[in-house]
Amino acid sequence: MMIRTSWTILAASLLGFSGLAAAAASCESLSSLKLDNTTITKAETVAAGSLPAPPARGKGKAGANPFADLPAFCRVAATIKPTSDSDIKMEIWMPASGWNGNLESNGNGAWTGSISDTTLATGLKRGFAAAQTDTGHEGGSASFALGHPEKLTDFGYRAVHELTVKSKAIVAAYYGTAPKLAYWNGCSAGGRQGIMEALRYPEDYDAIVAGAPGINWSGRSMQALWIGQASHKSEASGVPASKFPMIHEAALAACDAKDGVKDGVIEDPTKCGFDPKTLLCKEGDAANCLTAEQVETVKTIYTPVTNPRTKAELFPPHMPGSEMGWGTMAGPNPFGPGVDLFRYVVFQDPNWDYKTFNFDSDAARSRDASASMDVFEPNLDKFFARGGKLIQYHGWADPQISPGSSTEYYTKVAARGKSKDSYRLFMVPGMAHCQGGDGTDQFDMLSVLEKWVETKKAPDQVIASRTRNGAVDRTRPLCAYPKVAVYNGSGSTDDAANFTCKAQ
Repeated sequence: MMIRTSWTILAASLLGFSGLAAAAASCESLSSLKLDNTTITKAETVAAGSLPAPPARGKGKAGANPFADLPAFCRVAATIKPTSDSDIKMEIWMPASGWNGNLESNGNGAWTGSISDTTLATGLKRGFAAAQTDTGHEGGSASFALGHPEKLTDFGYRAVHELTVKSKAIVAAYYGTAPKLAYWNGCSAGGRQGIMEALRYPEDYDAIVAGAPGINWSGRSMQALWIGQASHKSEASGVPASKFPMIHEAALAACDAKDGVKDGVIEDPTKCGFDPKTLLCKEGDAANCLTAEQVETVKTIYTPVTNPRTKAELFPPHMPGSEMGWGTMAGPNPFGPGVDLFRYVVFQDPNWDYKTFNFDSDAARSRDASASMDVFEPNLDKFFARGGKLIQYHGWADPQISPGSSTEYYTKVAARGKSKDSYRLFMVPGMAHCQGGDGTDQFDMLSVLEKWVETKKAPDQVIASRTRNGAVDRTRPLCAYPKVAVYNGSGSTDDAANFTCKAQ
């Protein structure tokens, strides 16, 4: 039987549970745990290798069960209702043995309301007590927010905070001790969630990985309309997907070699002066050129979202090198997650037409409606003051969330002078959204963060790799922004050892 000290029981009481529940000696007994505004819906021991495989996707036979090597663990699910209109689901998986003593909470994507077994299994294999929330709704649409402001607040930040508080309490009840450290790990919306936690609840996490964070949530949504309106201004304005590779090759021809290495990747696209007008067809239309209308659309994609009256920049543009992912926003339909913000939150009309958006009069309204999701405030001083560590990363070729939103935010935070030993941004040349693209998109930021916390030495570079046909064909250092990887002049350009991080 697990023995609890009086201090642990006192701590448990302060966390919102008491009595026999605080002295739980088994996973199953956690079903009687009493937590504020919370109902434990599942508390069961899962034997090693017994978790069923996730449902097969697509046609054909399912492959090997990816969970076959999972260790035994305690699976706890709960529903949290901080308001009368809240319905926040969460799960936490805790190793039955071999716990590393820490909590890892995991982020979500876009408007997604779901808990991923694969994500939790990854954390469990690393020895963490792994937790995740569905953010208070089901499905991938923002339709849940229509007429439900409390659910929108849950999605914006409250669900993650509730997940954190409850997860720490459940861990304390199961193991008899609170987590030594709490880590956050997320990309896209998950990256936004992490930085939002550092801002609103600086005591929740000791260390945060925030990849490609959608911190300018309203701006990214406006960009979906900016590109959507340009692409569908007329029948002639659309750029067919078959031309994306041609535009991409032209951008590479103009800018790839600017860093001294011609490798199919633009190291720093902010230094690229590619002009799509060079692709203008001499007459008519052809597969290897752009019509005048298409040139204007491409120029718009490379241009910041801008208020036409005040000229204020609302969101940074797509960067040269991102062209292979333009189907996201310049495809047959505007980017769904972006349009959802306006249909269900800003204008609260499921039939709202994206072509009616006014980038002057509607911009402020959009910002106001997105207050629970946007992160503009750079004051993370409280998080840093308590020793918090933040690693942010972003692909320069991201076609969903402009990488400029990350560099802008980092610069504003750094300007406060409180983040020197607490905050690192790593830009990834050629990487798309969270992963993919032609760059070195394979890296383990969580391990880098753990080492930083343990050694107290901030990372100046992260070694990343690229895989082709099942084998690593390139490694490259990712440099702490604003430094970039510079070729030393000799040796393979596919070997990270031949590059040095230097200031531009």
